[in-house]
Amino acid sequence: MTGVRLATWNVNSAKARHFRLVDWLDRAHPDVVCLQETKLSDVDFDALYADDLHRRDYRYVHVGQGRWNGVAIVSRVGLDDVRVGLPDSAGAMAGEARAVAATCGGIRVWSLYVPNGRSLDDPTFPEKLKWLITLHGELAAEPHPLVVAGDMNIAPTDADVWDPGAFVGSTHVSEPERTALAAIEGLGLLDVVRRRWPDQAVYSYWDYRAGMFHKNLGMRIDLLLASDAVAGRVVAAWIDRQARKGKDPSDHAPVIVDLDEAPDGDIGPMVPPPSASGAPRGRTVANDRDSRTADAPRA
Repeated sequence: MTGVRLATWNVNSAKARHFRLVDWLDRAHPDVVCLQETKLSDVDFDALYADDLHRRDYRYVHVGQGRWNGVAIVSRVGLDDVRVGLPDSAGAMAGEARAVAATCGGIRVWSLYVPNGRSLDDPTFPEKLKWLITLHGELAAEPHPLVVAGDMNIAPTDADVWDPGAFVGSTHVSEPERTALAAIEGLGLLDVVRRRWPDQAVYSYWDYRAGMFHKNLGMRIDLLLASDAVAGRVVAAWIDRQARKGKDPSDHAPVIVDLDEAPDGDIGPMVPPPSASGAPRGRTVANDRDSRTADAPRA
């Protein structure tokens, strides 16, 4: 299959983002979308989205947990061999709605919402590492071609945060987390956005508070990792920053990866680029505004 557009997006509530997500599907035309933090039960997701997705020729699998977590895969190139969750060895978070896999157009796809960890001394931090170790074992047994996508809640390197000094002693950047992520990449998975943009500032998440978005003070924690057979087909890889703008956005932007054909061209790394005042290393675009107020931190 040629001309496939893959995407991953932490929507931070599929209910709150209903209009924006459907509108984005019509604008971006992805073939496979991994969603995270849907924050809906399966019944409520069906009630809200079944019609919208069916009319657009999408099939989907959703794994919900009410107001917390929630992941989905939405596909119009097939949805087979569905698998939900991780085994009990993942620890206290094994039963949470954080992982789902399916085969879409001949590619094995995982949608992940990795635990946050909260702080290095919080009880959930070692549970995050345990969850990642179990994930590694499960991915090692998966067939290729393989895509692992989602909100990893880990910035792979210091280049993936706006100011490494601001994150010293924090989660998302610690050595144990990065080692666990590197081990997953060591299974033969490539970070396709960083591979395409090795030296540029690229972010996918901006806190709602303090105007972080329009200042471009962000993090790259939403990743799309791909095996060689998929990575070799990538012709464009970028952050759809437009989806983070406007009224009531998610605090994350979609990551888009085009295989074989690039309908919008080889664009990126963030589209549209941040303003010159927010990101001196980028190109310029006028009138960025973040109209969303602060939101509570999430686990």
